[in-house]
Amino acid sequence: MSRDQAIGLMLLAASIIVILAYIWLIFFPPIHGVDIFILKLTGAVAVAGIFAILGWIGYTLATTPPPKPIEEIEKEIEQELEKIKEQEKTEEKQS
Repeated sequence: MSRDQAIGLMLLAASIIVILAYIWLIFFPPIHGVDIFILKLTGAVAVAGIFAILGWIGYTLATTPPPKPIEEIEKEIEQELEKIKEQEKTEEKQS
């Protein structure tokens, strides 16, 4: 068995154990009120995760400079092509 397969099996086993523990804590709480706490914790983590991702997207959009307009890129390409043509002409004259 390769290392990746072993890690995959461990992740699968851990996931099954966490799912079973979660279901057991929600439906058969060992202490009164644990089920409500687990649900509140789950909701808080889910909401925080979603809004953290949205915040990260917003930060990225706010701090990333806008791309160059296509017209500007086309002008740069045309200038480079002209330079290449001029170099070819000078090389032909020198030969």
